[in-house]
Amino acid sequence: MAEQIDGPPSDPRQDDALLRRTMQRIRLPLVLTRIGMFAERAARAFWPLWTLLIAVLAALMLGLQDHASVETVWVAGVLVALAGLWFLVRGAMAFRWPSREEAFQRLDASLVGRPLTALRDAQVMGAEDGASARLWAAHQSRMATRAEAAQAVEPDLRVARFDPFGMRYVALTALCIALLFGSFWRVGSVAGMAPGSAQAAAGPSWEGWVEPPAYTGLPVVYLNDIEAGPLRVAEGSRVTLRLYGEEGAISVAEDVSGRVGDLPDPGTPSQDFTVARDGTVTIDGPGGRAWDFAVIPDQPPSVTLTGEAEANVDGRMTLPFAASDDYGVEGGEAVITLDLDRLDRRHGLALDPEARDPIVLPLPVPISGSRAEFEENLIDNFSEHPWANMPVTIDLHATDAAGQEGTTEGLEIRLAARRFFDPLAAAVIEMRRDLLWNRENGRRVAQVLKAVTWQPEGLFRKETHYLRLRTVMRRLDAMTKAGPLSAETRDEIAQALWDLALEIEEGDIDDAMERMRMAQEKLNEAMKNGASPQEIARLMQDLRDATQDYLRQLSRQAQREQEQDGTDQPQGQQPEGGMQMTQDDLQKMMDRIQELMEQGRMAEAQQALEELQQMMENMRVTQGQGGQGQSPGDQAMEGLSETLRNQQGLSDEAFRDLQEQYNPGANSGQSQGNTGRNGGMGQGQSHEGQTGEGQQDQPGQGQGQPGGQAQGGANDDRSLAERQEELRRELDRQRGALPNLGGEAGDAARESLERADRAMRGAEDALRNDDYAGAIDRQSEAMEALREGMRNLGEAMAENQREMQGGQGEMQGNVGGERNDPLGRNAGSNGQLGNDRNMLQGEDVYRRARELLDEIRRRSGEGERPDVELDYLKRLMERF
Repeated sequence: MAEQIDGPPSDPRQDDALLRRTMQRIRLPLVLTRIGMFAERAARAFWPLWTLLIAVLAALMLGLQDHASVETVWVAGVLVALAGLWFLVRGAMAFRWPSREEAFQRLDASLVGRPLTALRDAQVMGAEDGASARLWAAHQSRMATRAEAAQAVEPDLRVARFDPFGMRYVALTALCIALLFGSFWRVGSVAGMAPGSAQAAAGPSWEGWVEPPAYTGLPVVYLNDIEAGPLRVAEGSRVTLRLYGEEGAISVAEDVSGRVGDLPDPGTPSQDFTVARDGTVTIDGPGGRAWDFAVIPDQPPSVTLTGEAEANVDGRMTLPFAASDDYGVEGGEAVITLDLDRLDRRHGLALDPEARDPIVLPLPVPISGSRAEFEENLIDNFSEHPWANMPVTIDLHATDAAGQEGTTEGLEIRLAARRFFDPLAAAVIEMRRDLLWNRENGRRVAQVLKAVTWQPEGLFRKETHYLRLRTVMRRLDAMTKAGPLSAETRDEIAQALWDLALEIEEGDIDDAMERMRMAQEKLNEAMKNGASPQEIARLMQDLRDATQDYLRQLSRQAQREQEQDGTDQPQGQQPEGGMQMTQDDLQKMMDRIQELMEQGRMAEAQQALEELQQMMENMRVTQGQGGQGQSPGDQAMEGLSETLRNQQGLSDEAFRDLQEQYNPGANSGQSQGNTGRNGGMGQGQSHEGQTGEGQQDQPGQGQGQPGGQAQGGANDDRSLAERQEELRRELDRQRGALPNLGGEAGDAARESLERADRAMRGAEDALRNDDYAGAIDRQSEAMEALREGMRNLGEAMAENQREMQGGQGEMQGNVGGERNDPLGRNAGSNGQLGNDRNMLQGEDVYRRARELLDEIRRRSGEGERPDVELDYLKRLMERF
């Protein structure tokens, strides 16, 4: 730049021309900046006014004026007008129009070096010096270039410091709500509230809505937006009409509601009715319109069975059904009644049955998703019902939200329930059925039970089964001789027969193993002899049932051993060799065998069956290693077990004395292994094992002793009543020494032991009065209470140990590792999630689940609950 210093001085006229040229080029940014300043000052001065106008517009669009009296609307209008005038005057006084110079200065201030001001400047010193003049001209040219890049300055429209309460946002929110749920047509209704201005009001002079029933899920129809002509609406839709203006100027005529009698005046300003049939709705008057309503009928639901009733091994029946409805099934029920015409009326069923109410069950419906069409299973256990495995008729009823009912009547099914295959158990169940069928069968049932127990040798696997059946028989015989059986006594005897038959049927683990072995052999022979596919499928199902029974018995035996040891370590079924076998693995093996048979590969299927049989024979229960020594809970469990054995021995002796009382010398032919009272049906067994003093039974002792004499390794001169009293005191001592276990299981254990104490007192009193039959009944109650107390005590100890150890503990031979989830279920291994263990038991589990889900649905519909709770309920409702 130094080489350009020499030359003539600058001309002021050139500087003016440069300034004019620059101002010409920035005219648009300057105008926009001035408009922005205007908007900025208007917003700050008049924000209360436009906030008020927006709020009033939102209120009119929502129709608040239609729900208020004319006086209230007028008062509100006056207040709004005065407030608006005040805000207008206040804003006008605060508002100042932006000048061009102010816009020039704001634009100039937004540029670096304020070039617009620099272009207005004139050179004061050195104007005569050529170098200085040329330097000034270069500076002016640079400022002009910078000014030409000017952009409009954005206005600052923020008025937060003027509106600390955010009233403008409140008004805007109300306007958004009005745009969604209101209508601009409602604004004109306020004009009808002015005297003489109804005809001059802007907008329509009527409004109408068609609201379908909520259960249809259809939207509300705004009639003002619907042109005259046909209109399809759901049956039961509610039509609401509002007439504005002078009464009588507009009237309504309709024939869709079917109303008769005292009808409202057609010119009534507010009218509503329900659409029940096809017809026409007409609005006569200014802006009137007519529609031909075509009703969409609400069809009743339909329900039908889709398969046969089937029962699993435990007797739980599964009955598949399908239901549908145009808008969704709301609920339903199944009514089951006995079909006497299809029943074989022989033996105990020859009498007319006692009156019983039909079985009524609620139909399960989907919790989430569409209920318009679905398939579900009706699941329940009727094994203990008197109609179990009898022909019945079932009536299915489904209802929708409109109260309509779809019915399928007279469907003939069999009330599938548990079946008993052991002959003795089946006989006991048949007698139980006859007793429940009619109480007049009581004498016949007692006679049959006497015949069954006449020669028990070889019939009963356990002496306790024989004793329990004889106790029930004697009680039933005594009750029937005393008079008609009461319903309570009948039900108690029926429950005792059910428990006995269940124990006889399931037997012990050896019985289950034998049934499984027989099922395997039958299936093996069927494959060798080329049986039909239907026969092989039936035998395969028998094998599955027998295997499940064996595994169930195996698990129960392990649980009993675990309770006696007082440990809480998980167990698993393992073949010899240490590899763990789960029920899923066994199921997969049987599925593989069935698949091979279906493919005709009988040799491979037979080999796989032999491997399965060998594996099941080697199955054993592996328990975790416990610590050394016994805890207080272990000692309490061992003491209660000893008390139970001693009580069983006393009961056996009382039964022997009862036999001697009515049939002297009846026990003289017993074997030497069962001398005296402490014997067992000539089987060479001592049910007691040891006497209350822990002495071994000796041959030849106690034979022919009177009822007040003891039997054991040494003669005991104490009476049975005294020994019963001593055993009760021992139980009192054990109750006082129980560990302090909390929870429901601990409370149940203490309650069961208290019941055992009361039963022992009753047995003691009966023995003192030589009432051996009553004493045996009380002793049976004491033994049952002791067993229940021991089970509850074991559960309480297990729960306490889980809390102390965090639920940890590994099963021997556990491959891959297993752990429990927070609910105590096994989390699986080898990539599996969960297991087949049922967390809930009992016949009401499915009904309880439906009740819980219905309660969740009800609570999720209560909008006043906290959002966090509603979100949680919504997550519970989701179907994964």
